[in-house]
Amino acid sequence: MTPPMVLVSCDRLIHNDLVWSGGPASYLNALAVVGMLPVQIPTIAEPIDPAPLLDLCAGVLITGARANVHPSLYGAAEIEEAGPFDPDRDRTTLPLIREAVARGIPLFAICRGIQEMNVAFGGTLHHAVHDLPGRDDHRSEQQPDVDAWFGLRHEIEIREGGLLRPLLGETVRVNSVHRQGIDRPAPRARIEAVAGDGTIEAISIEGASAFALGVQWHPEHFVKTDGPSRAVFQAFADAASAHAAQQRSRAA
Repeated sequence: MTPPMVLVSCDRLIHNDLVWSGGPASYLNALAVVGMLPVQIPTIAEPIDPAPLLDLCAGVLITGARANVHPSLYGAAEIEEAGPFDPDRDRTTLPLIREAVARGIPLFAICRGIQEMNVAFGGTLHHAVHDLPGRDDHRSEQQPDVDAWFGLRHEIEIREGGLLRPLLGETVRVNSVHRQGIDRPAPRARIEAVAGDGTIEAISIEGASAFALGVQWHPEHFVKTDGPSRAVFQAFADAASAHAAQQRSRAA
């Protein structure tokens, strides 16, 4: 049987003076580890309609990225410190997030993805969490040792009544590789987890008929070696598999 197909977001990249659409293979590898077939949906300047792929896919993964959501999309002023930006990605991912939830397609959003998820449903962002009073520095310095770069750094508290508590328990240790974060949660955002300094680390979407979870950390990096990272990806894969089974049943 063909593995369930999961759409994966891409970034606008510049390489050898050409514009590319792509992203880190770590997300694709993590999906393959839990039995999914990753298919990247391009980020390009021309508007595209992902509806034909949404008719076929079993899930949507919104990845992390170096670029940030453009402030105009959540009512803030454009300042250099909030960049860099990727408006081509914003144009693709925000409608994709809303449409996936509306259709009941399982959705998993990571790092920039959780920020896009919050903005897509009417929330706002801090452009520099570390500048807020009482907040920790959630950034991590890029280095050749990628395991150290994405190393598990701090604990988060997981709230009752959501998707994460049955999967991960009351607390779990996560990595931290982000500068921006959620400011005002979207009206439909249920806070699933917070860091010790109050930074929102996970949300889900109230009223969603399928799995719709965003996390601020990077579980894709340790999906083979860290139990909690694997558990979150496996929960998304299970939801995608169930959606694929429903699609086959309707087709039959």
